[in-house]
Amino acid sequence: MSDHRFSTELAGNHGATPVEGAAALVPFTAERARRSTAVVITATLGLAAGCWAFAVWRMSGMDMGVATELGSFASFAVLWLAMTAAMMLPGTIPAVIRHVQADRGGLAVVSFVGSYLAVWAAVGLAVYAVYRPHGLAAAAAVVLAAGIYELTPLKRYFRRRCNETDRSGLEFGCCCVGSSIGLMLIFVALGVMNLAWMSAIAVVVVGQKLVPAKAAVDVPIALAIVGLGMFIAIAPGSLPGLIPPM
Repeated sequence: MSDHRFSTELAGNHGATPVEGAAALVPFTAERARRSTAVVITATLGLAAGCWAFAVWRMSGMDMGVATELGSFASFAVLWLAMTAAMMLPGTIPAVIRHVQADRGGLAVVSFVGSYLAVWAAVGLAVYAVYRPHGLAAAAAVVLAAGIYELTPLKRYFRRRCNETDRSGLEFGCCCVGSSIGLMLIFVALGVMNLAWMSAIAVVVVGQKLVPAKAAVDVPIALAIVGLGMFIAIAPGSLPGLIPPM
């Protein structure tokens, strides 16, 4: 009887039985998850927007089409990181949300995003090492190769893995580089300082990260890229912006 009375008094002092108290924690946890998700989405999109603004400012007056110069390594490295963050971060939101919902902590989310961007920074190093101002024939060849890559099993593999993998930012970044490298090479070949090409490639990249791989979507995009490469090869100079104004 005394044990029963003690349990009853304890429940009365806390306003709920242990079972009811545990149930009351569920809405709190769900609410906390919703708030954390909202914060992460806002922060990610805000960072991407800031990077867009910085990239637009830094790219002003630098676009010379296929003859674009990259400038100093330090300047290009900062701009490349801003450009890739602007283009890629919106597509990382589903993976970041999964990190938040797994309750891995704020530092884990920051580390995930940071290591993801570090992979793209490494790609920027490779781009700077091999890039040279080039002609329309080289640009056409890169675009054609990128379009063909979009049709390969390797592209489909990385595209699928990029939508599924989020155990670490490095792994996620490597898979997404494998998925988007052809598209980014188009950007580099046609005008690495061109805002229009950057915007167009960003739309495709984010779409491929948010939409599951489907032939009905991916094949037309690949064929359109191949067609663009053929158009540049057949009618060089017909596409505005590829040749610097004389």
